[in-house]
Amino acid sequence: MRLFPAFFQMDDAHVVIFGNGPEAERKTRLVAKTPARISLVAHALPRWAESFGEQISLIQPRQAGQALDTARFTIIALETEAEVQWAHELARAYGVPVNAVDRKDLCDFTIPSLLDRGDVVAAVATGGAAPVIAKDIRAKLESLLPERVGALAALAERWRPAVKAAIDDGTARRHFWETALRGPVAEAVYANQDARAEALMGETLERFAQGTDRAELGPVHIVGAGPGDPELLTLKAFRLIQQADVVFHDKLVSAEILDMIRRDAERVPVGKSKGEHLVPQDGIHELMIAASREGKRVVRLKGGDPFVFGRGGEEVDALREAGIEAHVVPGISSALGCAASAKLPLTHRDHAQSVTFVTGHAQKGGVPDLDWAGLAKPHQTVVVFMGVGTAGIIAGKLQEAGLSGETPVGVIENGTRANEKRAFGELANLPAIIEKRGIKGPALLIIGTVAKLPAEAQQQIIEEALA
Repeated sequence: MRLFPAFFQMDDAHVVIFGNGPEAERKTRLVAKTPARISLVAHALPRWAESFGEQISLIQPRQAGQALDTARFTIIALETEAEVQWAHELARAYGVPVNAVDRKDLCDFTIPSLLDRGDVVAAVATGGAAPVIAKDIRAKLESLLPERVGALAALAERWRPAVKAAIDDGTARRHFWETALRGPVAEAVYANQDARAEALMGETLERFAQGTDRAELGPVHIVGAGPGDPELLTLKAFRLIQQADVVFHDKLVSAEILDMIRRDAERVPVGKSKGEHLVPQDGIHELMIAASREGKRVVRLKGGDPFVFGRGGEEVDALREAGIEAHVVPGISSALGCAASAKLPLTHRDHAQSVTFVTGHAQKGGVPDLDWAGLAKPHQTVVVFMGVGTAGIIAGKLQEAGLSGETPVGVIENGTRANEKRAFGELANLPAIIEKRGIKGPALLIIGTVAKLPAEAQQQIIEEALA
């Protein structure tokens, strides 16, 4: 390890910055996020410095030594070699750590790529070798850390004296902090419910102080995994599946997303497919409730969005009846993700002024009970989930209700994934299109004139006309 990471304490600190150009401005804005006083060594105060008010003061170059005498560190952002060497020698004479912009050979320390979450700060450095790599790593860290993790750290700081006074044993105190900062208190802070977080903190501390620190009900998050592309997963969903102790997942969740689950977390497949239910819905409810009562952090991971034909509402009801608070994390619905992947607009001013989502799967099998007359109206898009097996019935019912057999249709299987398939054609030929393309599902049926808009659909129509 050639770099030794350390953080300067910036309360009552004084920082000297040499220069008044663009680089000096960037470094000043960074330092100004701290409570430090800033002395800018220059002949004149630039206009950009006015926004910092009393935090910044102008120091003439001849007085730079007096400023360095009380400096915690200095940053040199001067343009000419002679100026840089002068400032560096002066800082050396006063024994002040130096960062010289774009002069690695003159630096005592480098300024890393910073992730700022208030009281939580993460820094990534490459010693000046590859700043772009440091920025990329910081971006990945940002996806892991909740926006309000700094607020959680601030809450912990406020409660630290009370916790130390109430809990003597070090092991018990560590157990308290693990419980408080990884459970309902943390979730309340992340949800911007600070008053509730304070109340929960007090309740948790009282329980531990009295020695009744029984396991709390673990949090349950019903999380939408989106259509399959892992880059379409929300940041919150990613964070939760990384933190989960147990994940109950559907078959529709892609392998790439399942690979994001912690290695030591328990993975329980509870998915359903046509004619095969690994675990009945009531059984899924029982599994989640049991895991929560063991104090585990539970994630129910569902393809698409949990509340769009995902039975998420049933699961929320079951958890509430068991006295367990459920949190729902939305995902990109398969309808939206798959259509966008195919460059197929679900609404369009010239073609469709509304879009309707329906299921092609009847609760007890057979023909789905839908408003066929309403679905056959013009100037709309109909998106059918789980409709591959009943495609022939759906096409027939819509035509009986008055929708033209020439209405464009699109079928998208495994949308947004590497094995995605797309097929286009006309409503009357929908079953033949599915069979010809070898589509088995999961797939969406998109019915309406918008289905002829993608260039891929137009090309397929031309090829079939010439065949």
